[in-house]
Amino acid sequence: MNNLSIETSPAELKSQILNLCREYSALQHRANRPGTDPTRNTGSDFVPGKTTIPYAGRVFTEEEVEAAVGATLDFWLTLGAEGEAFETELARFLNVQSSLLVNSGSSANLLAVAALTSPGLGERALQPADEVITVAAGFPTTVAPILQQGLVPVFIDNDPKTLNARVDQLEDAFVAGRTKAVMMAHALGNPFDLSTVTEFCRRHGLWLIEDNCDALGSRYDQKLTGSFGDLSTQSFYPPHHLTMGEGGAVNVTRQRSLRALVESFRDWGRACWCASGKDNTCHKRYGWKLGELPEGYDHKYIYTNLGYNLKPLDIQAAIGRQQLMKLPSFIVARQRNWETLRRRLADQEEFFEFMLPSHASSWSPEGFTWDSSGHRSECSWFDAGQTHSSIRSPAVRQLPRRCSHRQPHAVWR
Repeated sequence: MNNLSIETSPAELKSQILNLCREYSALQHRANRPGTDPTRNTGSDFVPGKTTIPYAGRVFTEEEVEAAVGATLDFWLTLGAEGEAFETELARFLNVQSSLLVNSGSSANLLAVAALTSPGLGERALQPADEVITVAAGFPTTVAPILQQGLVPVFIDNDPKTLNARVDQLEDAFVAGRTKAVMMAHALGNPFDLSTVTEFCRRHGLWLIEDNCDALGSRYDQKLTGSFGDLSTQSFYPPHHLTMGEGGAVNVTRQRSLRALVESFRDWGRACWCASGKDNTCHKRYGWKLGELPEGYDHKYIYTNLGYNLKPLDIQAAIGRQQLMKLPSFIVARQRNWETLRRRLADQEEFFEFMLPSHASSWSPEGFTWDSSGHRSECSWFDAGQTHSSIRSPAVRQLPRRCSHRQPHAVWR
């Protein structure tokens, strides 16, 4: 403080702090810079057979550090202007109706399922004991929300080539009047067969939730995953395609009314849509008459769903906005890493069964050979180390099965 003039303004002081933060980050976090950055330095030379290579991690520059510190200095901690901007930018990137930030991808999955149980959806609302088709092998928080909402997951097998759902089992898993939704993930950045799944859902009038947590930037028939279903979800945990530390999002692809439901369940279940720090957005905050509540009861304190509080911090959103600008280069890097590993391990085909993108029938150094469906997938690989191969094992054929949250074992039809 002794070096500061008494006339130094808060804006000038903030600028000095942020400049120092940029200098600090450039020196301290050189190992976290993109691999193509000439100033990147891991601090040690690579020694074959000894040096450990992390399968994933945070990739950032001084822009993220400056954004986080700047938001902290402003000290608007709960979701605010940065969050609103990030939601708009993410929705624009995915070309969806809207996106809502949450505190994790797991919470995003929970909210997506919970929103579809709202009485506001009338006859289409998911009811306890309704069935949701999903896959037998995946991350637990794709299935956990189904059980948490009193629904019944119906498992279909995974294809060992793509790690995605065996879509030929969808019809066997369907029961008229009981099956109400499909929820499955794009496995490790590989889009599942969206043509078959979306047609199946349309034909039977089912909700579709895309767990896009591992696949931000993947494309199916040149369209981004996360924009096909009724709702989709994202995760921004450090190993994912972009990071907020913790964080996630629910994307509303088309039906605007679903946004209000997701937002309600995220924000304690309240009916009001006023953002934090804002009042009377609807211009009739005290003009409601609901049930037996007195005339003019404060709308900001009316709750219509059994909700949660699952918002992230505005500081996280500030970081996420900087990451989102780098996302196109991250996607290219992931694809390049997959291709490098696949080429280098091509002579190990005797021992490994290599993963393929959906609709690809084979790979060669010249590229993929595709099946006759006419559909194509372009992977934004979640992790090149895991996604390109799996140890060869005998094939196992299992019929679709039902797992009730009331019973300890799978129930076979």
